[in-house]
Amino acid sequence: MASKELNIQNKKARFLYHLRDEFVAGIQLQGTEIKSIRKGKASIMEAYCVMHRGELYLRNMYIAEYENGSFYNHKPRADRKLLLNRKEIKKIEKFLKDQGNTVVPLSMFISEKGWLKVRIACAQGKKIHDKRQDLKERDDKRSMDRAMKR
Repeated sequence: MASKELNIQNKKARFLYHLRDEFVAGIQLQGTEIKSIRKGKASIMEAYCVMHRGELYLRNMYIAEYENGSFYNHKPRADRKLLLNRKEIKKIEKFLKDQGNTVVPLSMFISEKGWLKVRIACAQGKKIHDKRQDLKERDDKRSMDRAMKR
């Protein structure tokens, strides 16, 4: 549908969290939000998911106001409902009951049918030593690749 590929990602998520299960969810949008997203004026870096009355909402996702929207414009940081199967919602709700667990968005993309989708993951926060270990492994891999290249 769209001529330009949508590439909105949360690059920090894999560094800050141990990712468990991944899901692809639809997202319920208001009016001019999809127009701003198609222009790439959205961010999911600070976003996270919350359960409210048995439904999953994406909180703190930023979508810039559409410049031609006039008084029909949306709120930039409103809560947005995620569309999942009941079975998936129950699984996420069970995961969120434990202390220290969260659900974070990984990326946003437009499906083949033209619908906006969000890839979310159940996650547990990493400790400082886990982050240091990841950095060390990444540096070791880079140095090995350099040595192999020579």
